[in-house]
Amino acid sequence: MSVVAPGSGLPASKIPDLVLLDAVELSWLISRREVSCVEVMETYLAHVDRFNPQVNAIVSRVDADELVEQARERDRELDRGERRGWMHGFPVAVKDLSDAAGLPTTKGSPLLADSVAEADALHVRRMREAGAIVIGKTNVPEFGLGSHTFNPVFGTTLNPYDTTRSAGGSSGGAGAALALRMLPVADGSDFMGSLRNPAAWNNVVSLRPSFGRVPSEGFLSSPSVIGPMGRTVRDVALLLSTMAGPDERSPLSLEQDPQLFAGRLEHDPAGVRIGWVGDFSGYLATEPGLLELCAESFAAFREIGCEVEPVAARLPVEQAWETFLLWRSWTVGRDHAALYADPARRAQLKPELVFEVENYHRLSVDDISRALTGRDAWYAAVAEVFDEYDFLLAPSAQVFPFDAGQRWPQQIGDRTMDTYHRWMEVVAPWTLAGHPVANLPVGCAASGLPMGVQLIGRNHGEWPLLQLAHAYERATDWTHRVLPPLLR
Repeated sequence: MSVVAPGSGLPASKIPDLVLLDAVELSWLISRREVSCVEVMETYLAHVDRFNPQVNAIVSRVDADELVEQARERDRELDRGERRGWMHGFPVAVKDLSDAAGLPTTKGSPLLADSVAEADALHVRRMREAGAIVIGKTNVPEFGLGSHTFNPVFGTTLNPYDTTRSAGGSSGGAGAALALRMLPVADGSDFMGSLRNPAAWNNVVSLRPSFGRVPSEGFLSSPSVIGPMGRTVRDVALLLSTMAGPDERSPLSLEQDPQLFAGRLEHDPAGVRIGWVGDFSGYLATEPGLLELCAESFAAFREIGCEVEPVAARLPVEQAWETFLLWRSWTVGRDHAALYADPARRAQLKPELVFEVENYHRLSVDDISRALTGRDAWYAAVAEVFDEYDFLLAPSAQVFPFDAGQRWPQQIGDRTMDTYHRWMEVVAPWTLAGHPVANLPVGCAASGLPMGVQLIGRNHGEWPLLQLAHAYERATDWTHRVLPPLLR
């Protein structure tokens, strides 16, 4: 008797081989003309039609006939010997916080539901130039706030490993789409774990890059960065090679050639020293069993030749949190103050956004100064730890995916969370430091819910970080070993 995917009417075992291919494998087949771009597009669209209703990950879909015609044009280009790049013919969906020309950028808000982007964000343009075809957007929390993807425009994105649970956020739509093989790769962004938390909860890989690696405008290194998500470290590295690279409109962008990330990842990590920060000696509240599951990753790191040990140094993480809150309110509040200023629009704003804007209005010049000096002090403290270790390791979340009907965890164990984001404090120190951070899967709890660890590299050290992540992945391969129940 065949197992049937809920609501699909099709046997769950009948998953097209094309969508199960990693992005690098798919790229190779397209380049060799062993599969056409039209076949790729039609197969992916059918797969999305089948599984997206189960999780609500991809929104603002482009008309299928238009997408197939774009794929047909990609095939004609190959006929002429013209290949745009490694993403030639790839279907992608852009996170609904970023602009993709001709598509809405709703940010999950009714106030922006009718907005249509006139131009691509820089990283989206670079993906298109590499051959990608934008099929829609991936769902986000309203204005990207909170690590749980729900909003009044499109509704809630559900976790492919348990569709009663959250997919995380704010790149929750991207994480769920990758887990169900509805996209080969995905873009995301990260202020407070928005690349790391959904990757952990969906058993996929992500990278929060260093400041300036993926260009953004302005002379201030914003805590929010754009980064890649994928099923494998290789796929993430290749997408980074497309997103990264200097841009004259970004004064802080790094000059290093992004093609470095398209190189061979194989590397012997023997002797690499990894420091485990865990819950900062009990400072962070964590759900029972979470730290133990994350610690199971130590065996794989040791198997490939690394040394893993607890970090003995007492990091000033309490001060880091206070500094992070200042940056959060300063930047988020500043960016949305105009919406708040209009009482009619303010009434339609998410309460968490109102909280940030009102905190922003209370900030003084001294508060801004403390935000700057506090960030410098935290970076210096982390630099001292890196004098002893090559990499650091921490959980990617403090709880397992929670009930999707819950707004956010009010309590962890016997500790009450005093803000809407306190339950994700584990990611804040590394945002503040600006170091590159990869989420790596560590398998699932007895409940079947996934988790991941943050592997933290030195500043601007994405390449050695990706090399170590690749070695770990070869020893574990969680993304392929444990598929979501709908795909089994």
